[in-house]
Amino acid sequence: MPCTTILIGKKASYDGSTIIARNEDSSNGEFCPKRFVSVDPAGRSSYTSVISHLTIPLPESEGVRYTAVPNADLKEGLWEEAGVSARGVAMSATETITSNERVLGADPMVVYRPAKGKPGEDGYEPEQPGGIGEEDMVTLVLPYMTSARDGVRRMGELLERYGTYEMNAIAFSDPDEIWWMETIGGHHWIARRVPDNCYVTMPNQLGIDEFDLSDAAGEQIKYMCSADLGEFMAAHHLDLTLDGHAKRFNPREAFGSHSDEDHVYNTPRAWAMQRFLNPHAEDWDNPRSDMSPFSDELPWARIPERKLTIEDVKYVLSLHYQGTPYDPYGKGGDPALRGSLRPIGINRNSQLSVLQLRPYGAEAGRALQWISFGSNAFNAIVPFYANVDDTPAYLRDTNPKQVSTDSFYWANRLIAAMADADFADCAGAIEAYQLELGSLGHKIVSETDAKLAGEGLTGKNATAVLEAANQRMADLAREKTDELLGKVLYVRSMSMKNHFSRSDA
Repeated sequence: MPCTTILIGKKASYDGSTIIARNEDSSNGEFCPKRFVSVDPAGRSSYTSVISHLTIPLPESEGVRYTAVPNADLKEGLWEEAGVSARGVAMSATETITSNERVLGADPMVVYRPAKGKPGEDGYEPEQPGGIGEEDMVTLVLPYMTSARDGVRRMGELLERYGTYEMNAIAFSDPDEIWWMETIGGHHWIARRVPDNCYVTMPNQLGIDEFDLSDAAGEQIKYMCSADLGEFMAAHHLDLTLDGHAKRFNPREAFGSHSDEDHVYNTPRAWAMQRFLNPHAEDWDNPRSDMSPFSDELPWARIPERKLTIEDVKYVLSLHYQGTPYDPYGKGGDPALRGSLRPIGINRNSQLSVLQLRPYGAEAGRALQWISFGSNAFNAIVPFYANVDDTPAYLRDTNPKQVSTDSFYWANRLIAAMADADFADCAGAIEAYQLELGSLGHKIVSETDAKLAGEGLTGKNATAVLEAANQRMADLAREKTDELLGKVLYVRSMSMKNHFSRSDA
């Protein structure tokens, strides 16, 4: 599943939070309606994947409530994607990534194979379940993990036991740490702790550019990996360092890809994000620069030039190369360049979840899940408290088969589809909508935080206050989204080809 991720360490964020965020994008030619829900895993003893037909037992006694953004249409499974558990830990899964022939030949993907024939017949072959994938990972790990590190361990155990049928990367966070995990072939994996003072940019490409096997096999201060990774690399000649025996190596070189498609689809997105967040660090717009949109040397992690905000996250995950020759909405420059690179804010963004774990305020209200639905170039980001038993119907009850303005998802899809054709004329109204709804979101969070702290609320009393705040936020989101829809509808109606300047009066 094509996606884009940004991770922000606690010393790089504006308020000391750990922040993990990812666009979930649907495949080309498809759109995926999404919902925002609270899930109670009580009573689950096992889980069966729709895609791979794999059944996995679940640790019933360890599961806690969590938020998620599952598919509205369950024909391909849950795809819960991103959320925060009642323990105050978060997970985002997954960022689809790339690999190379050497890795995939050494440790092939675990792909589902249907049965051939019938039992008792000659040549009968029973069904072979596949491994785990994006469909499954949040469901299998988030309710049971106790910290970001524990999330890596649990995910790693599942990968080593059951394997996977696709290359994926997963983010785990708690109020102190962020860990980024990348799968290597069918059963292997690596993980690296995000430096507290850095942000990380990730398009659909294996990203970690430095790894210490000694630390991963020892104290695991900054690195973790599957237990036999060193032996696996040696057996299959995956170490590309010149001395051939390095404990520190570049995983991009060993496990990743450097295809021509990467330079159109992947690396430009990392370039666009870093260009905005570190504008003075490089000669970004020089095509001969080492840090061009087509560079294989863009760092996995950077120290930003200033502390980063929720608004920065939303902006970079909405980028369509504005201010560059590649902007599909641009008017100047070479027409051949406009729209030639894959935008971050693309037509098939399904949802964006920004998972913010704050170190301050009443414990019950520290976790926020900021949500956008639909194409990010045309929508706004809205905060919701994660420690709740239920979510507002405007986001929860998306009907996958009925387009309706009763749904935050569908309302945003309608706005984007209409505004795209009159981008310049609609841009002002969209920016005003984003500013107003974002401001209201921060206001509601500040007021709710103060109420929780001032009244010392905990338990069900705190939950009731958080759910009331979420409902207030959803009501305002609906009001402002309906207003924007009306403005965009007017602009598009005035641009219809059958218009005529003379009035009937």
